[in-house]
Amino acid sequence: MSESEVRNLIIIGGGPTGYTAGIYAARGALDPLIIAGYQAGGQLMLTTEVENFPGFPEGIMGPKLMDDFREQAEKFGSKIINEDVTEVDLSQRPYTVKTYDKEFKAHAIVIATGASAKWLGLENEQELIGSGLSSCATCDGAFFKEATLAVVGGGDSAMEEATFLTKFAKNVIILHRRDELRASKIMEERARKNPKIEFMWNTIVTGYKSEQDGFVKKLVGLELEDTVTGEARQMEVDALFMAIGHRPNTKFLPEELERDEVGYLLTTEHTMTNVEGVFAAGDVVDHRYRQAITAAADGCRAAIDAERWLAEEGLIE
Repeated sequence: MSESEVRNLIIIGGGPTGYTAGIYAARGALDPLIIAGYQAGGQLMLTTEVENFPGFPEGIMGPKLMDDFREQAEKFGSKIINEDVTEVDLSQRPYTVKTYDKEFKAHAIVIATGASAKWLGLENEQELIGSGLSSCATCDGAFFKEATLAVVGGGDSAMEEATFLTKFAKNVIILHRRDELRASKIMEERARKNPKIEFMWNTIVTGYKSEQDGFVKKLVGLELEDTVTGEARQMEVDALFMAIGHRPNTKFLPEELERDEVGYLLTTEHTMTNVEGVFAAGDVVDHRYRQAITAAADGCRAAIDAERWLAEEGLIE
């Protein structure tokens, strides 16, 4: 199919949501195009071993899992390109999706671009992600049994992450740049009452200490600074968990798609957005669970919703 032809469905995003949507859409004879992005695979490409995805009792590496998802989508007929979408035109149907040098048209679109964890932007940060730096306690906490862990943040997410980590860790230190939390009272009280959790107030992370471990570097400590006195100090930790929020990948989308105050897409009926024929699934709408399994399930739902909508519109048989 050439770029000028109108497709039944374009899926924007190549993580567990997009690939699962592709599997279901291809099996539904929709001949979908998945525009997976230059960094295809989503956040699982930044993880090491995934132990909580059903069907893999021995665990599986995140990138390997995404490779398998992609292979399965292609097996059933999804076409996948590794390009970033730069613009989506929803002003008229069929809709137009543009990359840097290509333009595609489709009757329906599934947006599965996910959300990106906010990081501190410090030197050597990217190479330590998955080697002591994590943005998901549910995903990685079990790897650090009887360890000393730190959590950056002061909201409900930070309290939730820290509390969860106490199931495995010897102790958990919450690092917060102020002397009071943004978290709700109930979450704060829960964390304060946990004997494994301690707070380090007025503290920011200014650097990472690492050591070579085989072919990779691993985090072994943090460089800290007191935001009141300016005093610098160091702390040994086995891992640091970021809990300073996520940023939905929606900036490239047109204004007519309704979002919440943070930027997450809003759905009206099942997975359909406020624009007919445009569906949203996975972490681009979900700021509660943010798990590979829930993202994949959302991709299934979006593909089924898209297929039914296309049939109701008389665009497919």
